[in-house]
Amino acid sequence: MKYRSVFDIIGPVMIGPSSSHTAGAARIGRLARLLFGKEPKRADVHFYGSFAQTYRGHGTDVAIVGGLLDYDTYDERLPKSKEIAKEKGVRIYFHEEDLVTEHPNTVQLKLQEQEETMEITGVSIGGGKIEITELNGFQLKLSGHYPALFVVHHDRQGTIAHVANTLAAQGVNIGQMEMSRKEKGQEALMVIETDEVVEDEVLNELEAFDHILQVARIYE
Repeated sequence: MKYRSVFDIIGPVMIGPSSSHTAGAARIGRLARLLFGKEPKRADVHFYGSFAQTYRGHGTDVAIVGGLLDYDTYDERLPKSKEIAKEKGVRIYFHEEDLVTEHPNTVQLKLQEQEETMEITGVSIGGGKIEITELNGFQLKLSGHYPALFVVHHDRQGTIAHVANTLAAQGVNIGQMEMSRKEKGQEALMVIETDEVVEDEVLNELEAFDHILQVARIYE
């Protein structure tokens, strides 16, 4: 793991006892909120490994809920996030899982708002840094440090090239691009981190392409 500055090693500005278990958890929750696009009405939080063993004492549960409410790591409302969620009618259910995962600080979030659902798996890798590793069954690697595009599409020849060429024509520089598919010829996912926020007109142009099913954008 490479660090861009000394602040990545020291850790983030935060409320809580642990950069991994508190700040990292808050960032996972907040990034999940951004991916979902709205505040969920229900969230099932499945903790694995070290998270499952220590989440109460380290405030991981409070941090995850705070992130889902769109609170940053230093937000003064974070310690009362569970109470605030209850007041807002957001139902939160915590589950302690025994399954051994690749990383000890792993959480899976199952979010729901009416008929819309989303499953997101994230890991806290230290110093407040995180990665989203799975989205609705697609494998990915997303840090949340940069603007990103999510392109759900049919696995067809030329689709990836079309997306890359469209971004290049609009002067958008791709920092990192990952592709994932469940089966050959079925639905696939592109995750594209960019150096700048992609404008609405570019999103509309991408969505107009025959094989593209959905385009989503995240940025802070």
